[in-house]
Amino acid sequence: MQAIRNIAIIAHVDHGKTTLVDRILHQVQLFRENQEMGDLILDSNALERERGITILSKNVSVRYKGVKINIIDTPGHTDFGGEVERVLNMADGVLLLVDAFEGPMPQTRFVLQKSLELKLKPIVVINKVDKPNCHPDVVQEQVFELMCSLDAEEFQLDFPTVFGSSKQGWMGPDWKTPTHDITYLLDIILKHIPAPVENPGPLQMQISSLDYSSYLGRIAVGRVIRGSISMGKQVLVMSRDGSNSLSTIKELYRFEGLGKEKVKTPIESGEIVAVMGLESFDIGDTIADVENPEALQRIHVDEPTMSMLFTINNSPFFGKEGIYVTSRHLRERLYRETEKNLAMRIEETDSPERMTIFGRGILHLSILVETMRCEGYEFQLGQPQVIIKHVDGVKMEPVEWLTIVVPEEFSGKVIEIVSKRKGELINMETKNDRLSIDFKIPVRGMIGLTNPMLTATEGEAVIAHRFAGFEAWKGELQNRRNGSLIAIETGAVIPYSLNKLQDRGKFFVEPGDAIYSGQLVGENTRLEDIGVNLTHTKKLTNVRASGTDAKMMIAPAIKFSLEEAMEYIQSDEYVEVTPKSIRLRKILLSEHDRKKQRNQQ
Repeated sequence: MQAIRNIAIIAHVDHGKTTLVDRILHQVQLFRENQEMGDLILDSNALERERGITILSKNVSVRYKGVKINIIDTPGHTDFGGEVERVLNMADGVLLLVDAFEGPMPQTRFVLQKSLELKLKPIVVINKVDKPNCHPDVVQEQVFELMCSLDAEEFQLDFPTVFGSSKQGWMGPDWKTPTHDITYLLDIILKHIPAPVENPGPLQMQISSLDYSSYLGRIAVGRVIRGSISMGKQVLVMSRDGSNSLSTIKELYRFEGLGKEKVKTPIESGEIVAVMGLESFDIGDTIADVENPEALQRIHVDEPTMSMLFTINNSPFFGKEGIYVTSRHLRERLYRETEKNLAMRIEETDSPERMTIFGRGILHLSILVETMRCEGYEFQLGQPQVIIKHVDGVKMEPVEWLTIVVPEEFSGKVIEIVSKRKGELINMETKNDRLSIDFKIPVRGMIGLTNPMLTATEGEAVIAHRFAGFEAWKGELQNRRNGSLIAIETGAVIPYSLNKLQDRGKFFVEPGDAIYSGQLVGENTRLEDIGVNLTHTKKLTNVRASGTDAKMMIAPAIKFSLEEAMEYIQSDEYVEVTPKSIRLRKILLSEHDRKKQRNQQ
């Protein structure tokens, strides 16, 4: 069996995981000298590049000093925790990246806890030591304290520390003395990460990830836990519901560089492989020997905390921009998503056109929505709802740890905003020249928090949160926004009308935009909803007015991102999502229907 190391890279969001993988790939000379690869090679998804975050975990393998190192790049954001949890099962050790300036952040704690529970050996990498005012030695102490608080075992506490800068492309034992490359880190990996133990016996392999090829169909990716796997072999796929299905492995691949290499010889335990030709399988299923089948323990993923209604688009602008617009298209796509996204669930409603999707948070759900937009889907979203449980007659709701780092002068405003949303102050400490404030807050209070927080702190606040658990209901929140300005006519927005109505509130549309009756075109200055006519033109007379139209000053329209729109809407409103537009609307477009509903309540 060849020498192998399986290692996952974990860290808080934006601490430099994907950049480090770039440097490793360049170090082992995976590319030709004249080959232009650019940065963030593994963030191949267009959405990942646009947002600058890793959403899907990636596998890549490099060879160094005759040893094959399988590297798994993981997402850093708490909403994609499901992605981290399942891929850690494939690793024997982890590279824990920590920013030399920020130190351990909430998500650092989350991913480290998961890896310690799985008995993985950590290597701590203090990254970004080139930052001004950084303090790597203090950060190293903080990481040690964090591991102690998470009940790390003796062998885990005896971790090596590497200092360096992924951006500048060096790693070494001392942060004050830069080296020329990252070979020191690769040597540490070979020295401290254990090689997979050969485990003979009947085949056992757990499917940890899914891939798809338009030519070969669905691909199962996972680590061979016991025995060996080979092409043409008959295997048993053991599913979560207890059913077993017989399949033949048509093709077998192992990861080489950025791609996969077809293998015809048997692959022993410890290696990460991609299997093609299996009939039906899911993440967490076991590929086992036909004669002695033994199922592995299923991958446990934290449960969802938020739900959202998905329904077909029935607005007057239906089908103008999207390719896939029917309920059948929508259903197929959502069920396809749950196959590979473990932290997501679907629940049917009383109507085949409406489905409730459960996820980890606003970002988790919005990434799915954004991906579907790019693929050409057109649909509508209801208001996000938190999941409520009843345990022993007590109403329970999800709660999160919230950390906000701000300049000291804004601390009063931050505490005020969070307290209004039932947030509970836990701790305050000075980090560098800033204040780090820890809260415990219901997930309900997190919805729509980012915008007012950034406004109050002049864009200085750094917000991070992670799931804490379910606690007793904290009471109703007083965070109702102002009423809506609702269009009462369908047509194009006329500058004259918009100008006349500016004292009514802030608008979301610009002159020339196409609108329909029932669409939310702005926010009222008062608490009630009001209908406005933005398609009204100026009546022409034969009297010439000198220059009155030139004095028209129209304020710029407020443009929502997808997350902001999802957080903004009320229970009687939808977000209409198409490949080109995001519109807000009332569920009942007719003013008459809305009045009727209000009278019935």
